[in-house]
Amino acid sequence: MADVNERDAKLIQYLSEAHGKERELETALQAHIAMTTKDPYRKRLKEHLKETKRHARDVERRIKKLGGASQLTQVTQTAVGKAMAAAKGPLHMIRGSGEQEKMLKNAKTDYFNEHEEIATYLAIEVFAEKVGDRETAKLAKAIRRDEERMAKFLEGQIKQLSKAVVSEQIPRAQTNGGRPSGRAKKSSGGTRKKSASKSSGRSKASSRSKSASRSKSGGRSKSKSKGKSSGGSKAKRARKPARAGKR
Repeated sequence: MADVNERDAKLIQYLSEAHGKERELETALQAHIAMTTKDPYRKRLKEHLKETKRHARDVERRIKKLGGASQLTQVTQTAVGKAMAAAKGPLHMIRGSGEQEKMLKNAKTDYFNEHEEIATYLAIEVFAEKVGDRETAKLAKAIRRDEERMAKFLEGQIKQLSKAVVSEQIPRAQTNGGRPSGRAKKSSGGTRKKSASKSSGRSKASSRSKSASRSKSGGRSKSKSKGKSSGGSKAKRARKPARAGKR
């Protein structure tokens, strides 16, 4: 490595790690594409393989611009990465007991790798911004967004393929679609709700009848009191002329 300061040396280190991972994933993606029979999934893997190769070239170019010993870094990291991927390739071919399960396990592996790359480029982006290297920060951010989009796609594939494994390997009687117990629970819950609503309706009706009877009794008592008071006033009025006659 040529004479570089501490800042650029650390950037070259982080970028070299990212470059090695990109080269490793090229081989892994090629193996997964060969195993994928689902057309939309296969197409997206091919697109991401092109993105991965472009990422590796862009990172390598940035390492050179920073003055790193890119030739040695590329040879070392690429050799290690490709050796690891080549060793994993045959294992991927025998994973799972069915076609859907093999694709599911590959999707899980790719999903894991994408998040590792997201973390790597996020660290490079933040570090580069902190030390004032805008070009490296911009590159890391752009690559990170590509990886995030791929991770989002893989998340959807994992959900779909998990359901496909159920359809492929699990008898219908052992799935939710073949169990009537869930419906029975729902119906029992519905009857409970209905009985509860009926009892609440009865209690409301009884309370209404009680309030109505109370209001009627209150009205009768009021009418009686009014009658007594009016009768008493009439009697007082009749007594007054009788007293005047005595005088």
